[in-house]
Amino acid sequence: METKRPKWRAIDITLIGMFAALMAIGANITSWAPFLVIGGVPITLQTFFCVLAGAVLGRRLGAMAMIVYMLVGVVGAPVFAQFGGGFGSIVRPTFGFIISFIFAAYATGWIIERGKGNPSTARFIVAALVGMVINYVVGTNWMYVAYKWWAAAPKGFSYGMAWEWMMVPLPKDIILSIVAGVMAPRMYRAIRKSASYYQHVA
Repeated sequence: METKRPKWRAIDITLIGMFAALMAIGANITSWAPFLVIGGVPITLQTFFCVLAGAVLGRRLGAMAMIVYMLVGVVGAPVFAQFGGGFGSIVRPTFGFIISFIFAAYATGWIIERGKGNPSTARFIVAALVGMVINYVVGTNWMYVAYKWWAAAPKGFSYGMAWEWMMVPLPKDIILSIVAGVMAPRMYRAIRKSASYYQHVA
């Protein structure tokens, strides 16, 4: 089997930019509801848009949308939670969640693409939930290490406390991941007709 790498098309760039923009919008819901910040962790819609990107665009374009989002924020655009941005974001305890979006979108897309042909809605939901778990595991562990090694940790901070904080947005992210899994199939089938993907030829 030979794998051909397709050229980037205008539709690919458009979709990547669209989901990067949706991530920025989802990140800043706390600007209108500042009480949605628990233990320094803002409750956002980023996980929802991240797994939706992987589910709809596939592993390659979904992960690329997350990379673009991360790079745009790192170079200074205020696209992270609470309109954060800049190179200094890398050392913030929550930056691990931003990195995790890349892996979460990739894993979500990979699981769906493994279904081939016409993936079931159940596969989309499972893929979205797996992406959410990756987001939580990578982000929470990065946060714990950051508070232990270079950031000013809250009094009495522990690994258990880090996970206790994440229990607050967890129900919301489980529900929204399932919603993303239900919404994605129709969008996936429409977009894949025009977006470029890896093609396998004998």
